[in-house]
Amino acid sequence: MRKDNGIGHGAWGLGREKKRLVLREARDLIPRAPYPMPPYLSLMPNLLALDQGTTGSTALVVASDGAVLGRGYHEIPQSFPAPGQVEHDAETLFRTLLEAGREALRVANVPVAAIGVTNQRETVVIWDRATLKPVGPAIVWQDRRTAARCAELRASGHEAVIRARTGLLLDPYFSATKLEWMLHDPAVRTAAAVGKLCAGTVESWIVARLTNGAVHVSDVTNASRTLLADLRTGDWDDELLALFGVPRELLPRIVPSAGVVGIATPEWFGAPIPIAGLAGDQQAALFGHGCVSPGMAKVTYGTGAFLLRFTGDEAPPTPAHGILATIAAGDRGQRAWALEGSVFMAGAAVQWLRDGLGLIQDARETAAIAASVEDTGGVVLVPAFTGLGAPYWNAEARGTITGVTRGTTRAHLVRATLEAIAHQTADLVEAMGGVTALRVDGGATRNDWLMQAQADLLGVPVERPAGVELTAYGAARLAAIGIGSELPPATALGGLTVFVPKRHAGWREERRAEWRRAVRAAQLWADTPL
Repeated sequence: MRKDNGIGHGAWGLGREKKRLVLREARDLIPRAPYPMPPYLSLMPNLLALDQGTTGSTALVVASDGAVLGRGYHEIPQSFPAPGQVEHDAETLFRTLLEAGREALRVANVPVAAIGVTNQRETVVIWDRATLKPVGPAIVWQDRRTAARCAELRASGHEAVIRARTGLLLDPYFSATKLEWMLHDPAVRTAAAVGKLCAGTVESWIVARLTNGAVHVSDVTNASRTLLADLRTGDWDDELLALFGVPRELLPRIVPSAGVVGIATPEWFGAPIPIAGLAGDQQAALFGHGCVSPGMAKVTYGTGAFLLRFTGDEAPPTPAHGILATIAAGDRGQRAWALEGSVFMAGAAVQWLRDGLGLIQDARETAAIAASVEDTGGVVLVPAFTGLGAPYWNAEARGTITGVTRGTTRAHLVRATLEAIAHQTADLVEAMGGVTALRVDGGATRNDWLMQAQADLLGVPVERPAGVELTAYGAARLAAIGIGSELPPATALGGLTVFVPKRHAGWREERRAEWRRAVRAAQLWADTPL
């Protein structure tokens, strides 16, 4: 059957009149300014994906066939002002993302049709509506300073309602108590009450800066991570806003994940470019994989590890104990839902080996070091450096190493760190009832040893797409849909590398029992007063 080569998903069936309408709307959207031929008018538009992550900002220029034409990356300095506290400079988040985007565009040397933005979720920024200057540092999703407030709300019986309304749990991980804490400053609260301030998660901040303050929005996937939005409607919930003392006028307008929300002004990338895709990093990765059918699951290994299983667009799922329900993007970017489990420390644990202990110089060394010993020598690391995430949700737990002897070596500890990443992922899979296969992405997937360990501990195949930067790629896919175009899912770009389990069930159960024993030790430490 002949394919219509019209713009966007017109290539898959839009009629001629519909295509003319899309083209006319595209022309009207682009401001009149010195600019190459509007990329919307191209049959094969390129996309710019901006991925503002916890440890770095990444940008990709992606062609219409999914090929990466250019890449930029800038690391982000971390700030730990007190134990359990993690902050970022909001201007640095924007500046590094801008530099990464410019670098990717220089390498690609092609015009782009639209921008997709994805971001570290739950991190909160407050800024001045007029000047766009941040009001204090951004409080990062890893921050635990509001643990006592969460415990207070839990003790007063609020968690059941919050769980039912948002699909989440009362934990410092989410945005609401961070924002409440930031508003404790009387000057900040007063300015917020009279509409002088804006607040939002990181994608909201990035869009505000790219549009020079013209647009204040958040997409539904990010809004669903705040404890302030209703899981069913995707809108802010007035009762929850009152509970946390957050004025509605402080918050962004919630928009779909795909669709033009504003124009990045020419000063940033040399031309006015529509911003057409927004999603939190984990939902973007899920979409990048093409996990848009119920039951499909992926895990992203970044600073943390995040497992999402797509459940569909008909109704929110009912999550099991310790698992979250969240909003995701459906096959056309529409609101859908997923189950999620979050691990706070994955790649960050390897970073700790490098920066905290000096045991390695580069993460790439870990595979060979782990393979140099037959096992961990009985050592188990539980990297609860900022508490335990799903399925335990223990904010007071801290990192614990068990089984250390005089024979313990650097290699044993490195191997135990990699195995901890795989064990934590296995915890999430088990809590969701298991999977038949698991798709993976993120920097740690380059480590073949870790991927094989993950397959062995799960007992199911682990599937790695040819490209591992699925978070940015997912943002590009959403932006493509937002302008009426389309990008293929990652699995269509170059096949999968499949890691098949090699260990028997008895070995697996022994290792898992050993891990669970170490987790109990970490929890006992947190629960036992000094």
